[in-house]
Amino acid sequence: MLAPGTPAPDFSLPDHLGRTVRLTDLRGKRFVLWFFPKADTPGCTKQGCAFRDHSPAYTERKVEILGVSVDPPAANRAFVEKFGFPFRLLSDEKRAVAMAYGACETAQDQYARRITYVIGADGKIEQAIETKDPAGQAAALLGSTPA
Repeated sequence: MLAPGTPAPDFSLPDHLGRTVRLTDLRGKRFVLWFFPKADTPGCTKQGCAFRDHSPAYTERKVEILGVSVDPPAANRAFVEKFGFPFRLLSDEKRAVAMAYGACETAQDQYARRITYVIGADGKIEQAIETKDPAGQAAALLGSTPA
């Protein structure tokens, strides 16, 4: 995993609607980048729904939520639609971004590891978390992230 204070690796990925999301477009914004193993599986659903349920508090703090998996955009789109996520899910099918962030070791990894980063407006990692409690992470992160 990347250490706090490290510049966030650059990325350019399609979201669940096929729109490109770039790190450079997020400069000046604080955001959560959560890597998850697979869309619409039990742990990922718990984590996604918790971020959904706490999204008003993130919005109030001006923190954007972005999920990343190695699933194709269509799978992430179905996941977003099924659970009403108000945030974008990014598709890293080549695993290049997941490898840069330590969520995958190789391009052959079947799934991304469940890890989360808080990235500051300056583009540096503020927090790096290996997610142990998918259902509780969104709330816990709010408690450890300054307003």
